[in-house]
Amino acid sequence: MTDTIIALSTPPGSGAIGVIRLSGPDAITLANEVFAGKNLAEQASHTLHFGLIKNGEVIIDEVVMGLFVAPTSYTKENVVEISCHGSNYIIQQIMNLLISKGARAAKPGEFTLRAFLNGAFDLSQAEAVADLIASDSKASHDIALQQMRGGFSNELKDLREQLIHFASMIELELDFAEEDVEFANRDQLRNLVSRLTSHIAILISSFEVGNVLKNGVPVVIAGKPNVGKSTLLNALLNEERAIVSDIAGTTRDTIEDELNINGVIFRFIDTAGIRDTADIIEAKGVERTLEKMKQAKLIIYMADATQSLNELEEQLIGLQKLDIPYLILLNKADLLTAAQREAFAALEVHFISAREKQGIEELKDILLDKVNLHHINTSETLLTNIRHVEALKQTESALERVMSNIDNPVTSDFLAMDIKQALHYLGEITGQVTTDDLLENIFTKFCIGK
Repeated sequence: MTDTIIALSTPPGSGAIGVIRLSGPDAITLANEVFAGKNLAEQASHTLHFGLIKNGEVIIDEVVMGLFVAPTSYTKENVVEISCHGSNYIIQQIMNLLISKGARAAKPGEFTLRAFLNGAFDLSQAEAVADLIASDSKASHDIALQQMRGGFSNELKDLREQLIHFASMIELELDFAEEDVEFANRDQLRNLVSRLTSHIAILISSFEVGNVLKNGVPVVIAGKPNVGKSTLLNALLNEERAIVSDIAGTTRDTIEDELNINGVIFRFIDTAGIRDTADIIEAKGVERTLEKMKQAKLIIYMADATQSLNELEEQLIGLQKLDIPYLILLNKADLLTAAQREAFAALEVHFISAREKQGIEELKDILLDKVNLHHINTSETLLTNIRHVEALKQTESALERVMSNIDNPVTSDFLAMDIKQALHYLGEITGQVTTDDLLENIFTKFCIGK
């Protein structure tokens, strides 16, 4: 990487300031050519310098130059960050000027790709950078930060080091195959593989929670027409997000929005009322409702509190067959007497009045309890990346073959092959094993200035 790249690192559009980032061997030299101020080449790393950006004698802007001298920078190359006024015109003028001096426009994720290739961090940490940028809740932020700081990487490093030791012992056996010696103790290898397999299984199972915390908990609000589903969505979001009407069948398609509850994102999906209908459009909406319910992490089933217990129990038969956690909400509870409430004691229900916004705050606590996210420790390793999960599953399969070969003795070369396979898949996660296609697939998903 002998060229120097440039990109805008702040979001495009007018703002108070814009930050333009240069990285590469000539970053400081190029910045020096257009900077009227101190000689940047003589300044220490991690310092800021005020001056002018000039194109010849023409002043473009007053700026602050941030210097990060290799290898103590994000990319481990010379990096200059130019803080200028956030005018689109100014930003473009500065970037065009530096490109004319020899810089090249960066590709998406190229700064982070260079950091990875230069050994600043491994591949799983690089992916966590993108997750950190995209995090929109405390939970997703904490998980991304923990992985970016090497929590997951350190676990994988420990797993690989233990396997590498036995791989080397088995390779040594192959060198002395004619002498029929055993350097890798099979009982110790069996215990190691058992421990690693158990640990990997825990990591794989953490994806269910990690993925939910990263992408939000999909919660479908379902029920018969005109029971207050749209009113509930509006009450939760505290805005008129969905159209509310006394006419049954008003909602004919799904309406989605998000709410942050105690650091966890919930994705609420208001759906068409479930009923038999001759209206083709409404019927399509009901079909989509049933599809969304099957994909949900939790279903809020709303019913009219003024109906009978028998009517409600009949509605729940189909819901229970889905085998998805659900919460029964009885709306219009402000119209009930204490005796009427007592009639529903046989079922675990939560009474609300969506129109009067009664019981909404209590509902938020119940939602956290239902998805068991009240006490999640985000400082522990929780997988959020399906690529990591697939690689760990492949590792698990290779280790199972190792265990099988230990229990049904085979020659050392077969053991060595399966251990190498396990090491290969672990290496794919951290980047010890990479392909150009893999790197392109990962880093092109980044924003250009990162």
